[in-house]
Amino acid sequence: MSRYERYAGGDPLAPPVDIAEALDAIGQDVMAGYSPERAMREFLRRGGQDQAGLDDLARRVAERRRELTQRHNLDGTLQQVKELLDKAVLEERKQLARDVTMDDGDRAFREMRMESLPDSPAAAVTELGDYDWQSSDARAAYEEIKDLLGREMLDQRFAGMKQALENATDEDRAAINEMLGDLNDLLEKRARGEDTQQDFEDFMAKHGQQFPERPQNLDDLLDSLAQRAAAAQRMLNSMSPEQRQELMDLSAAAFGSPALMEQLDRLDQNLMGLRPGEDWGGSEQFGGDQGLGLGDGTGVLQDIADLDALADQLAQSYRGAGLDDIDLDRLTKQLGRDAAVDAQRLRDLERALRETGTMERGFDGDLRLTPKAMRQLGKALLRDVAQRMSGRQGQRDVRRSGAAGDLTGGSRPWEFGDTEPWNVPRTVLNGTLRRAGEAGGPRFSVEDIEVQETETRTQAAVALCVDTSFSMAMDGRWVPMKQTALALHTLIGSRFRGDDLELIAFGRHAETMRIEQLTALDARWDKGTNLHHALLLANRHFRKHPTAQPVLLVVTDGEPTSHLGPDGEVNFSYPPHPLTIALAVRELDNARRLGAQTTFFRLGEDPGLARFVDSMARRVDGSVIAPEADDLGAAVVGSYLGSRGPRQTPGSYGDFFGGRGFWVG
Repeated sequence: MSRYERYAGGDPLAPPVDIAEALDAIGQDVMAGYSPERAMREFLRRGGQDQAGLDDLARRVAERRRELTQRHNLDGTLQQVKELLDKAVLEERKQLARDVTMDDGDRAFREMRMESLPDSPAAAVTELGDYDWQSSDARAAYEEIKDLLGREMLDQRFAGMKQALENATDEDRAAINEMLGDLNDLLEKRARGEDTQQDFEDFMAKHGQQFPERPQNLDDLLDSLAQRAAAAQRMLNSMSPEQRQELMDLSAAAFGSPALMEQLDRLDQNLMGLRPGEDWGGSEQFGGDQGLGLGDGTGVLQDIADLDALADQLAQSYRGAGLDDIDLDRLTKQLGRDAAVDAQRLRDLERALRETGTMERGFDGDLRLTPKAMRQLGKALLRDVAQRMSGRQGQRDVRRSGAAGDLTGGSRPWEFGDTEPWNVPRTVLNGTLRRAGEAGGPRFSVEDIEVQETETRTQAAVALCVDTSFSMAMDGRWVPMKQTALALHTLIGSRFRGDDLELIAFGRHAETMRIEQLTALDARWDKGTNLHHALLLANRHFRKHPTAQPVLLVVTDGEPTSHLGPDGEVNFSYPPHPLTIALAVRELDNARRLGAQTTFFRLGEDPGLARFVDSMARRVDGSVIAPEADDLGAAVVGSYLGSRGPRQTPGSYGDFFGGRGFWVG
């Protein structure tokens, strides 16, 4: 037999989790120096364009908590007692005034008692405990006070009891007293370690109607009772001393007998002993004008406890925290289904980032971006580079593998200006699949055409030397530098697989790096700009590939201030020492003798740097480009593409966007 229930999982037509936006944001943070773990946590905290984050949910939790404390106060029961007491006194006075048969002395005595009642509602209720009411309405109001107090006291411990016991009979009250006695016996048996599951089942068989939540075992029952009892205690702690004393004094009148309070006090002691971890000592400040009864107030304190727990879960600030810790049922209760759906989507996003090959644990246990994630980031950066190039020079997306050369075996949709041969099988298949059901048989359109990708014939050995001195980070060039390296790495790895790229980072000294190392590199206080060492490593790369076209790309924001000595030690000097300059020039000359096409990318407006870079470029018939930090990627990629074609004449930025293998214009 099939069962159907209301769907409660959010929009069933919503798209699956898209990690592209998350990966882009995480990549940006990683390149800014965050660990991948921290970068992922920061994105989950911020959320995305169409996705609420943990911070937004935490803000809503805080607002809900503030609303509860600012809307309510805790004297609702006391106010109700006072209103019922005033009603009883007023009705009694009316009756005394109307009753002409009453003895004048008796009337005067009764009126005096009404006039001399204490200001304290609790003391007044006690004072009238033995009063012989003449008015039936007054007697009913006074009895309602005792009934109200009993129901409120029970509602504090058992949610819904106030309504369930409205108009209760003596038999109903006796049944409650019996249930409390049996419950306390069961809890005390648990405290001694003597209880069994059968004891619990026997208790539920006898009193189960009092527990509509239907606990499955004594621990379930204990948890729910202790949470509410702790909230009741926090409510009392939140009252003023005067309010608290009034309620304690009034409690003796509950149901007209102290027996109820004796059982409830016993219950509280048992629960505190069995669940000491609950918050029995907390308190809250309430400042609203909406009075709460004892039961409702306890419910509000429970809500506040739920909200505090949710705040901790959403903060994720404790060791081993995870989004699976978020209690979706509790979140639904406090903020509604939409909030729970948002939290579930964040869970799904975190799981997708970990399980779809985007992030992985290294041998050291640290989370890191996988090569697959690095490729996705690189593609996104490359698209951004292509848009910048297209916007400034009239080029289009940098996706082609080459207009002349060997077939790669791949194909792509035709675009205006393409000259590659058609991939006929793919073109026919596209048209057939899209229009097989149309009358007249298959027809074709421009959107069906695919062309064969080709690979350029010229191989290049590319050395990208990036300045990693601290000034790069200080002046906001650290992330653009990394983005540039990743975009170029992705372009070469995906479209120019025959080229060999060497990434060389140079600060006080230089070192070759994998792209994963460079993108994860944190800014460091590195005194020195060792161009000499970087050029040494670049020339070593060129010599390893004697048949390839050497391409030297240097990104820097400062003159060289350090070099390697004969002993391999770093020598630093500022202002630049003549020997440091001479050694850098010597290695640049070696690069020229190896046939390197050289481009310097000068960042910043320092006149000394400009003079140095210009003179170095003239010496090797190279070029200088001075892009803004945001345009660095487009400048470097454009220069690389220019080097793939015939030798360019040095000139403007635009000179380097052409080149064999990429149609521009």
